[in-house]
Amino acid sequence: MRKPITRRTLLGRTAGAGALCILANASLVRGAAANERINVAIVGVGGRGEWFIDTIPRMENVVAICDVNQQKLNSAFEYWEGYGKKYSASKQDWEQRAGRQFLRLTENRPKIFADFRVMLDQMDKQIDAVVVATPDHTHAAVCGAAIRAGKHVFCEKPLTRTVHESRTLCDLARRHKVATAMGNQGTYSGPFRRAVELIRNGTIGQITELHVWNTGGGADRRTPPAGSVPVPAYLNWDLWLGPAAMRPYHPLWMQRHSWREFGTNALGNWGPHSANLAVMAMNVHDLWLSEPAEPRAIIRVEAATSGINRLSFPKWERVTWHIPARRERPPIAIHWYNGEFPEARELRERATAGAGDNERAAWQFAGTLIVGTKGMIHSTGHNMSFRLLPAERFAGVQKDRPEQLESTRGPEQDWFAACRGGKTPWSSMDGYGSVLNEFLVLGNVATQFEGPIDYDPQAGRILNNDQADVLLGSEYRAGWTI
Repeated sequence: MRKPITRRTLLGRTAGAGALCILANASLVRGAAANERINVAIVGVGGRGEWFIDTIPRMENVVAICDVNQQKLNSAFEYWEGYGKKYSASKQDWEQRAGRQFLRLTENRPKIFADFRVMLDQMDKQIDAVVVATPDHTHAAVCGAAIRAGKHVFCEKPLTRTVHESRTLCDLARRHKVATAMGNQGTYSGPFRRAVELIRNGTIGQITELHVWNTGGGADRRTPPAGSVPVPAYLNWDLWLGPAAMRPYHPLWMQRHSWREFGTNALGNWGPHSANLAVMAMNVHDLWLSEPAEPRAIIRVEAATSGINRLSFPKWERVTWHIPARRERPPIAIHWYNGEFPEARELRERATAGAGDNERAAWQFAGTLIVGTKGMIHSTGHNMSFRLLPAERFAGVQKDRPEQLESTRGPEQDWFAACRGGKTPWSSMDGYGSVLNEFLVLGNVATQFEGPIDYDPQAGRILNNDQADVLLGSEYRAGWTI
């Protein structure tokens, strides 16, 4: 499964030396005609999948929905019926249009499936694109199968649970020439792209510190669920487990963020939002694009935690990525703080100083602080809005839209444009999206060891710890592949 991301794979998708990230590949093999609606299958319709049940029908055709939980499939149709009737009676044109689309789905129902593999086999010719919103541990299996079937794929963050899965999807997307994207929505906001410009153009000076935080912490469970519980009639437990090892059903296993085998905790679920600005603006992805050289550029990742826990995630963690020089940029460190501990609280107080009580309360949970020699940028948890500090120094600086970088229509809209042969989305699986995911899940490896790990981003290997290197991948049970 270990597949290096080569310069040939990614460099051709970088739009110029001053460009933000991977943007090219304008002509796609399976591009849909501009005047045709794209036929979409949604895999995973509960939780985050509910967003797509609402959003995708407003844009394109939903021809199939898939979930291992029959109750969630039923809820999708109930949503379309209820909001179809509500919106159809609205005085707002956009709600009326949405209402008509929802009611069509109750009259001409999309086909339903429990197993995405059966769906792809039976509806191959009827599906153009697949949206994936399943639990973290099945993202790679669903995305891989859809890409191999020649479908365009949009996957919710995290892209994958492991480094090897991420690199495999990168290679598959490149070989099959389909439009792909990871759903970290901040990438597709005007303020995010403007913040990247302000960091890149020196508005806040030379960057000296990069901090990212989340207060969620980890479950720190020390023992697996005991005993077994009858599997609910509406749930296919075997399919929920997917590539993970078989075990007796227990509802606690489905709290996926509690378990390393199924989840990625805050680093995988908030990191793609909150760490995005720091990683992208500082050109960290160049380490995956540079020409092979000796000595190779190595990322050193070290972690401090409330305690090593390889079953679950620690109550608190601090992860630091030491980034070597890339292009004209000097070495820098990116710091991640998750949970409640003194250093994290001090950082939050520093980042939100001067804000009103309501703003501070909203900003405490997650965010980013980037410090330069001339000022600071404080961004919210999704990196979709930011403020320049001190405010009086930057009073005349516009913060709503990019001035040099290309604009965006939104995550799903940019992806659908790529499905029709347009520009590759900024968070594509064969480019920046895969790199960002790989960068972050390295942190989940580092929190399982004392001492730093040294990672070669071109080879996809940990050089100084064989046990840690094994954790870059995972074993799939029989019958499951990417």
